[in-house]
Amino acid sequence: MNVLIAGAGIGGPTLAYWLRRAGYEITIVERSPELRRGGYIVDFWGAGFDVADQMGIVPELTRAGYHLGEIRQVGDDGRKITSFDPELFVRGTGGRYVSIARSDLAAIIYGALDGRVETLFGDSVRALDDDGARVRVTFESGTTRDFDLVVGADGLHSQVRHLVFGPEEQFEKFLGITVAAFDIEGYRPRDELVAVMHTQVGYQVTRLALRDDITMFLVTFVDDGSVANQGVNAQQAALRARLAGAGWEIPEIIEGMSAARTFYCDRVSQIRMPSWTRGRVALLGDAAACVSLLAGQGSALAMVEAYVLAAELARAHGNHTEAFARYEQQLAPFLVSKQEAAIKLAPAFAPRSRLQLFLRNSIMKMFGLPFVAKLAMGKSLRDAIELPPPAAA
Repeated sequence: MNVLIAGAGIGGPTLAYWLRRAGYEITIVERSPELRRGGYIVDFWGAGFDVADQMGIVPELTRAGYHLGEIRQVGDDGRKITSFDPELFVRGTGGRYVSIARSDLAAIIYGALDGRVETLFGDSVRALDDDGARVRVTFESGTTRDFDLVVGADGLHSQVRHLVFGPEEQFEKFLGITVAAFDIEGYRPRDELVAVMHTQVGYQVTRLALRDDITMFLVTFVDDGSVANQGVNAQQAALRARLAGAGWEIPEIIEGMSAARTFYCDRVSQIRMPSWTRGRVALLGDAAACVSLLAGQGSALAMVEAYVLAAELARAHGNHTEAFARYEQQLAPFLVSKQEAAIKLAPAFAPRSRLQLFLRNSIMKMFGLPFVAKLAMGKSLRDAIELPPPAAA
């Protein structure tokens, strides 16, 4: 069988890895002319870490990742309000935890394909015709090809989902927060291996020093969602207006933003769908069930979804109807629980009142006590899912 995968992010190349191992012919189409750079740092752990382990890429992830020594909260004057040691996450997962740039994670997964998968960069799907026997795909480049299956791993704003299931607004649950991520070369000060956060009512700004004298900034702020629909210049202008008069280093950060190497801005949303499959088309990752960055686990979950989908296709010997049904049955309750948990974390990223800010900071202070942190994390660092046997030829 030949399969088209739309999206060369996290889930798409992971699916390609496992399906190719099971003997499938794979084509990946990616709108970007190359693998995407920038984005933000993700915390990688849980069942996704187990998938990466089976792929043999954990040593590379460890080398490319960051093992933070402190998560610090500061006030308007830059003085520390509270901090805690993120090592508690590492210990809570038995050492199977790393913070890594999302783009680095994607590049390592793609590298595991060893160039043995056809990739069409700078192109995307324009039309799909599923006649029951095959899917005829028309690309933006004008070419038309037939595939046995099509998988949309093309993110929150999935074109495959739009073409097959309907407009995005039917499925998007906007959480009232917009995120901007950018990185600046040569920014000062640098606090090595420390995530420094400044949070006030309505927004949070996080600074993290990366390698090669690069500093990443992550801004989350209460918004009506309209900022993400604008161009980059307008997005940056809106961010300047939103943070005007803010304390700490924010004036310097905003001034440096125009020289950022990369800039990303989007709504913080979830995708809620009654089904992720239709005919010979399936969705995975953010396209199917985006949990949002609030969950802190979207990349790892995309790898889990890809692994399970590949395993079920191999188990069903190409019977996609049977495989798709088992794929959804295994993962739907698990992912809904992750989405519900993420919603509860929204005040930590952009408090809407002084009370929410006070409660957020109080919880952070309690995390400075190891026994409290261990009790609070509890089972949340363990994914309640058992992976099926891997796809094999």
